[in-house]
Amino acid sequence: MDLKQITHADNVRLSDDGRAVRILDQSRLPNETVYLELSRAEDLYEAIATLRVRGAPAIGIFAAYAMYVLTLQSPADQYSTFVEDCQKIHAYLNASRPTAVNLRHMLDRMLAVAESMPCMDVLSIQDAMKQAALAIHQEDIAMCTAISEYGLSLVKPGDGILTHCNAGPLATSRYGTGLGPLFLAKERGIPLRAFCDETRPLLQGARLTTYELQRAGIDCTLICDNMASLVMKEGKINACFVGCDRVARNGDTANKIGTSGVAILAKYYGIPFYVLGPSSTIDFTCPDGDHIPIELREGEEIKEKFFSQPSALPDVKCYNPAFDVTDHSLITAIVTEKGICYPPFEENLAKLFSRQRKGGD
Repeated sequence: MDLKQITHADNVRLSDDGRAVRILDQSRLPNETVYLELSRAEDLYEAIATLRVRGAPAIGIFAAYAMYVLTLQSPADQYSTFVEDCQKIHAYLNASRPTAVNLRHMLDRMLAVAESMPCMDVLSIQDAMKQAALAIHQEDIAMCTAISEYGLSLVKPGDGILTHCNAGPLATSRYGTGLGPLFLAKERGIPLRAFCDETRPLLQGARLTTYELQRAGIDCTLICDNMASLVMKEGKINACFVGCDRVARNGDTANKIGTSGVAILAKYYGIPFYVLGPSSTIDFTCPDGDHIPIELREGEEIKEKFFSQPSALPDVKCYNPAFDVTDHSLITAIVTEKGICYPPFEENLAKLFSRQRKGGD
């Protein structure tokens, strides 16, 4: 029974006039709450690339709305030229970030709507694309709720949960994935404690995860990334919950840089390591983690961002991958809206989703 309804941020949606995408600019949190309404192609691309909108599910929702908004600007009045415009929009937005597979999945879904209506006028196709984008958003809310339920079943009252990066409502549309069980537990009066890695170099754990948890009244403690081993050794951690940007067919998982290190530590200390994410993050066309593209970002994020003065000399070289891949052998279970999947992942993920498809999903 719900005891307290959590208030979630209205982080991504269509604008009131339906011609722009409204987002909460996550790059300005936690010190400023700024909403943007974006309709220009360059601004929509930039919002993804610079992490104004971030989190694999939220990126997928945003991309669906962005594609719809941009199709409203197409001058085409014939089906063939309109679909060509949709294909160009798809390719442009898809290039904004290479690792999160939700981006491509949702753009593919939107393009498929347009390509499936050759006998319809452009206005009707645009309306169908709008309905598809709204459906994607609502489906994500339902998926997050189910993931949170499954995740909550893996812990007990009083447990300490280690988090990495941000996988809460800001990264999705409601409870979140990796953080979802914490929010659901709070609503139900179940005490859990969160230990939040700051998550270098963009500090999503410090800036966003603690922001969300603190606002919700959830017990949270911020730690530096290199403190995870100590808090595990001290017995403060009972489980690790992380989100994901892409899961390969064999269960290898790409998530924010540093996740694989957390998994290695958890394995050493005998702590369960759970990956929580919607089925849209599972890429059955990708055989393993070696085939997941890893985004490289500017070195200035390491040397300058969030510092009043640079922390290293200008000529110091930097290597700044945004993600790493956690080997499937380090993962206790993968939690999706369809259920909890245990190893062997390649076999059991295929069974889980085959069974759901046969059931009419």
